[in-house]
Amino acid sequence: MALVDAMIQTLTEELFTALMNQAQYALDFKSQFERMKTQLELMKAFLNDTEILKTKKEVLKLTMIQIRELIYEADDLLTDCRIRDEYQKDGRCSNFSASMLLFLYRTGKKLKDINLRIEKLENSLRVYLTPQLFSIQENVHQVTGFSCQDYDPANKVGLEHDARKIKEWIISKAKVLHRIGMIGMGGLGKSTIAQKLFNDEDVRSFFKNMIWLSVSQDFSEEQIMKSMLKQLYEEKTNRSDKAQIMHKIHLLLEHMTCLIVMDDVWSIRIDWWNQLCSGLEKPTGKNSCIMITTRNEEVATNMGVEKSRIHRPSFLDDDESWSLFCKYAFYASKEICDDQQLENVGRDIVQKCGGLPLAIKTIAALLSQKRHSLVEWKHIYRGFHELTTRGQVSSVFACLQLSYNALPVHLKQLFLCFSIYPEDFEIPAEQLVLWWIGEGFIRGKDSKTAIELGYVYLTELVQRCLVEVVDQRGYDGKIYGCRMHDLVRDMTIVIAKDESFCSFEEGRQKLTSESRRLGFTSEMSTKSLKHCPKLRALLMMSSIQRLCCDDMESLSSLRVLDLSYFELATTAVQDLLKWIVSLKHLAYLNLSGVRGIGELPSSIKKLRNLQVFVLYGCTDLFMLHPFITHLKNMVVLDFRSCPLIYLPKGIGMLSQLQELSGFVMGRLSNEHCCHLLELQDLSQLRVLRMYLNAHSEIAENETEVLSKLKKLKVLELNAHYCKDHNTLMMLDDLYPPPSLQELYIGGYHCETLPAWINPEKLSNLRYISIQDSDINFFETSPQSVNGRLFTWNVEGLCFKKLQSLKLDWKNLEEDMPLLRNAEIAELEKQYQKDDHCFDFSPEKSLFFYRTGKKLKEISLQIEQMENSLRAV
Repeated sequence: MALVDAMIQTLTEELFTALMNQAQYALDFKSQFERMKTQLELMKAFLNDTEILKTKKEVLKLTMIQIRELIYEADDLLTDCRIRDEYQKDGRCSNFSASMLLFLYRTGKKLKDINLRIEKLENSLRVYLTPQLFSIQENVHQVTGFSCQDYDPANKVGLEHDARKIKEWIISKAKVLHRIGMIGMGGLGKSTIAQKLFNDEDVRSFFKNMIWLSVSQDFSEEQIMKSMLKQLYEEKTNRSDKAQIMHKIHLLLEHMTCLIVMDDVWSIRIDWWNQLCSGLEKPTGKNSCIMITTRNEEVATNMGVEKSRIHRPSFLDDDESWSLFCKYAFYASKEICDDQQLENVGRDIVQKCGGLPLAIKTIAALLSQKRHSLVEWKHIYRGFHELTTRGQVSSVFACLQLSYNALPVHLKQLFLCFSIYPEDFEIPAEQLVLWWIGEGFIRGKDSKTAIELGYVYLTELVQRCLVEVVDQRGYDGKIYGCRMHDLVRDMTIVIAKDESFCSFEEGRQKLTSESRRLGFTSEMSTKSLKHCPKLRALLMMSSIQRLCCDDMESLSSLRVLDLSYFELATTAVQDLLKWIVSLKHLAYLNLSGVRGIGELPSSIKKLRNLQVFVLYGCTDLFMLHPFITHLKNMVVLDFRSCPLIYLPKGIGMLSQLQELSGFVMGRLSNEHCCHLLELQDLSQLRVLRMYLNAHSEIAENETEVLSKLKKLKVLELNAHYCKDHNTLMMLDDLYPPPSLQELYIGGYHCETLPAWINPEKLSNLRYISIQDSDINFFETSPQSVNGRLFTWNVEGLCFKKLQSLKLDWKNLEEDMPLLRNAEIAELEKQYQKDDHCFDFSPEKSLFFYRTGKKLKEISLQIEQMENSLRAV
């Protein structure tokens, strides 16, 4: 029901927008669209009333299937109308042409049919369910949540003894190769203990190399070994022979100590494993260790773990369970519960969790949203008790189900998207957000764009402990990568199947004629796509050797297509593009890293519904056809790391554009080129990433363009391919955007930055990144302008590969009082202090400053190095 509720909400919002904006297609069928909107709102209200009956009435499940189909049909119809509207605006379709009259007739007929079917469904439901309905008044209190990635109490409760015991085994010198196993059920904290030890300072100083491998059920030996090479700082290998990769690993580890964590192992091929381990046997004094987490003791023993080196994390006792619960449920009140009634209910709930950390953490995160409502706590306890006493679900699943049920409608369908990703898959946050936009799951609201809301919603899922953060930005916690715990994923798959969000069989994705979304893996065949006309999202999770477009001709309903980093022959790419431009409903297209795309075809203009187009890293792409400017619904264009000579004239006509990455500043004499002046018409632009090369020029009437982009928050100036000093000096004449919050500069081969990079001109700046540049000075001290003192409001900074930069680190914290996070790496080899110069090796010029650490610690480290060097 939750998915249907969200779908109805999305569709009614789209209808409302169309009617309010008086879109031509909405006016053509105004009465039918208004009738549809009214009936959908009534249907949504009625379904909300029957929510409590959804698990008890099979008739509702059947009705949900029918409603879903109707909404998909209505959405397709709206998209067709919107596309037709675009053609009319271009004058390519006459109101009185035969094709237009036929379109109006068929669309009107379909609309009447859909409205009639919605009405019949609603009447049927009312007749059947109204006598059985009852209402429940609930007190709902909205309480600000907390972020699990910033605060992880699971590392501090009930695990200290486990960690100390295993740490002694790890750093023991009794053997040249230790094998340690942690055995236990899912959610017991095996991976948490392993992570705690992996990041322990004593452990990290004991080993030269640290390797973490997430294995999971469907692991590939080749991928495991390639991951090892990557973590050993070896460049990406194109080797396909596993024996060669194995030999390379052995060579790299030959004279080094190493800790390898094999996390979540389900099975292993013993001969391959023994061969891998044979290269880890070292002479005495070169100790290495392998730590294995698994749910099966037999797996650990087969991998060579002795019985005496197997550890079983125990369940938390009552005190530990309550302590962990309080850390999450009462985070805002310093982990203290001052309400005896709440404590009594809380302890009853904790008792149901059976000492399992994941269950306790999940249910506590849910209750933290309702800290002031005893009624809510009791209601959740009753639901928890009912689920666990049925004997059909464990306490963990009961916790997770309750957490899902408590999600707002707009988060439920976003949450179900995680079901298509493989186990232990590191999910790029950007891909998730753009997928959500492509399917229309999220739309801009108030002053926030759909992209900004997408990251807000992802953070909410993390705060509810349903999603785990893998990678994030330091100063503000923006998520770059995430994953889902195995047990949460299992529950997501169950719900996604029940809601017909995706098709599954025995926990694996299954393609049927009713399938709507698919995460395509290397184990699948494109032939299975032949009969999937309803598929709306296709995301490739791994590359495949052959892609046959004939197998995908039936995929006419696709909204989302992600083929990033596909390796195809040039001829196959041409066939691929020919097929892609036939997908008229497509809203999100990602071809990042696909080789063989030299130029986009003129037929790209057919993708009138396209909103997100990502071509990042297409290293053969040198030209865009001017017809790309016909795609007026475009919100995101990404051409980063593409060898484009220029962007075509007319980009400024894409008035809805919010992100433009890879804008190439070309010659002013090139009449086919999009010049900087055009960008002043992009009033919705939030992100602009600009590339400079030897041909780049800025006219006098273009210097104020950026200052007219009132909503621009992120600006990147990439000059890696521009060595000309005079060209770079043109940037000095620019007027910066007034609302700029993030500034990225790369490959800037001048000694001084543009004059406008100062605290007075960039008063809203929160983050600055300067990398691989030749600057020798960065002014951090406050600036006085007309008697007024301006101080940097920067909260995060990143300085990397700045070999000439000289900076007074000791005054940095005073000059930038809001600074919370800094990444400093590979700076100059000399630091100036008073009248003395001290040489530093590149290895010692690396400092990483996290929230909570003081910059004085960095200054102290520098001073200690200086003293050491004086002694030498």
